[in-house]
Amino acid sequence: MAAAAPGTLGSLQVGRTRLVAACCARLGPGWRLPGSWTTPRVTWARGWVPAAGGAAPRRSYSPEVNTEDELRVRYLEEENRGIVVLGINRAYAKNSFSKNLVKMLSKAVDALKSDKKVRTIIVRSEVPGIFCAANLPVPTIAAIDGLALGGGLELALACDIRVAASSAKMGLVETKLAIIPGGGGTQRLPRAIGMSLAKELIFSARVLDGQEAKAVGLISHVLEQNQEGDAAYRKALDLAREFLPQGPVAMRVAKLAINQGMEVDLVTGLAIEEACYAQTVLTKDRLEGLLAFKEKRSPRYKGE
Repeated sequence: MAAAAPGTLGSLQVGRTRLVAACCARLGPGWRLPGSWTTPRVTWARGWVPAAGGAAPRRSYSPEVNTEDELRVRYLEEENRGIVVLGINRAYAKNSFSKNLVKMLSKAVDALKSDKKVRTIIVRSEVPGIFCAANLPVPTIAAIDGLALGGGLELALACDIRVAASSAKMGLVETKLAIIPGGGGTQRLPRAIGMSLAKELIFSARVLDGQEAKAVGLISHVLEQNQEGDAAYRKALDLAREFLPQGPVAMRVAKLAINQGMEVDLVTGLAIEEACYAQTVLTKDRLEGLLAFKEKRSPRYKGE
């Protein structure tokens, strides 16, 4: 095989090769094409959720979940199979972060990264009226039905999509305590709403409601709060259901391409996109998608 040409073209070819390797590495431990992930053994709860537009049932959890647990992980079932809900449950501390909660979140993230059955993750509060207060390869949605101040908003900013009730309250208020946001807020907020406005909000420690947050682009959807207090969660479920039919490999790689591309110039971003695209063309899912289109049926993707 001939050596790569010297100069710009050769450098680009080498760079693209490295990007392909980086794409695989960032998709999680053990990721490969074609092939499969090893699903970790889990003992977390599996819960039922209301159908879109249906009456809200009383929340219930598997006996496997201790009501005192600070983090509840639920694998939804039936038509919601593939959706996982991470519920923060520190009522006595208004969902403020603790070392134990951070440890549990880290452990949950590590397990979910390598679970090919997971398609979308919703982060919500199990404490009424408080959200609070991840770097996962699958789509993540923050459902904000109450307060998301300081670390709570930083957790939401780490998600791909944010939805909130109009009555929700959001803000990075750390400067009131003579500190600065230390969980990614100074970096993610400017990327979400622009540098000037992010500075204004952080400098003033201003708190926004759902409508104000939507107006500045901090959240994607705002809903009037319902009687059950879970309007944002219901919208997050609707979005997650929209994601479920898509190819799981493509979803992971699309997220990676977008995230990495936003950090570089357009030319480099296009090279990242090309490298990521190369990760999808050899998959069994791609062949299944083409076959399903030809046979005019819904595809049956396996994440391979």
